[in-house]
Amino acid sequence: MKSAKPNGSAEINQSLEAEISANINELTRTSSAFRQVEIAGDEIAANSVGPFLRRISEASRREIKHLLDELQTLDKKLETDGDRIQRDIEEYANLGLHVMQLTTIIADSVKELPDAPGL
Repeated sequence: MKSAKPNGSAEINQSLEAEISANINELTRTSSAFRQVEIAGDEIAANSVGPFLRRISEASRREIKHLLDELQTLDKKLETDGDRIQRDIEEYANLGLHVMQLTTIIADSVKELPDAPGL
């Protein structure tokens, strides 16, 4: 039994093979050029590694210091917000206590009112 191939699949396979071959050739050229530069640049690379690493580490240290400053700022904000919330809760509890006292005073005063004849 024959299996039917979709139209154009042979063309797609050929174009993929051509593309893969081109990519392999490009990688071969690039890697050989890189090896030549690498051999010629070993002495230059050895002299520039130290300053390069120093620049990288300085950038990292600056970023870490910046993050620490941000964390300290957030810590202070969290502390002041916590203090404010604590004060608000105490004021709310105090206000609730005063409302209960006023309610008791009003209820006691209403009990002492003379009975109205129309009620």
